[in-house]
Amino acid sequence: MGFCVRGTVLVADQSEGGSVGGVAQPASRASTPQKSIATSLDTRQLCGSKQRTQAICGCKWVLAVPAAHRHYFRQLKILVAITGATGAIYAQRLLDNLDPQLHEVHVVLSHYAQQVIAVELPEGLRLAAGVQTHNLKSMNAPFASGSNPPDAMVVIPCTMGTMGRIAHGYSEDVLLRAADVTLKERRKLILVPRETPLSLVHVKNMELLLLAGATILPANPSFYSGATTVRQIADTVVARVLDHLGIANDLAPRWAEAGD
Repeated sequence: MGFCVRGTVLVADQSEGGSVGGVAQPASRASTPQKSIATSLDTRQLCGSKQRTQAICGCKWVLAVPAAHRHYFRQLKILVAITGATGAIYAQRLLDNLDPQLHEVHVVLSHYAQQVIAVELPEGLRLAAGVQTHNLKSMNAPFASGSNPPDAMVVIPCTMGTMGRIAHGYSEDVLLRAADVTLKERRKLILVPRETPLSLVHVKNMELLLLAGATILPANPSFYSGATTVRQIADTVVARVLDHLGIANDLAPRWAEAGD
């Protein structure tokens, strides 16, 4: 089945477990062979380019369309979970770069996250209009069931306690249950731990999560970009999170682009 939006042809794969549809050339060049897209939807090589490229996991689309046409296509449902680890700036900068006009953005905080935010973000957590928040103990949240999972969930920053409970399926609240749902429904779960040093317990929990399909993305900033502020340093981590979500960004220079 194909769709055409002002010269941009989109091809969808309707078969279960089949290959993912690609993006064809404009109609005038329809004879050009389509580029194969991997089923993992790993579009990191496309992120950061001038052309705005968006991966939509739930629909198996890879879109390259003008901003004016994006309303034709399904949004990503993204859950941002914030725990009590230091590094609230990482969560804030991620939320600053998730547009609720383009995506369905949900936020849930652990009990201790509020205290850390009060210390590290004196002005509080800033949320754009349209971002949906949820009570930690409410199992009525749409992502608490496998029948309505998020397309992606990011736990940022992620405490070792939260990581351990996710690794062992201890779903005592909606944050942990959502992570459990994300894993079992084979959706993207990104955990951003900020802990050092690591014990063997931490490493074994990470091993379990990696085997279950999670992405462990430690909050290890890069410095080749020449960052001079805390925000710029934090953005080097947030840029990698956005890369793994498949969301184009230019928060930090790419390697070998720093001198441009």
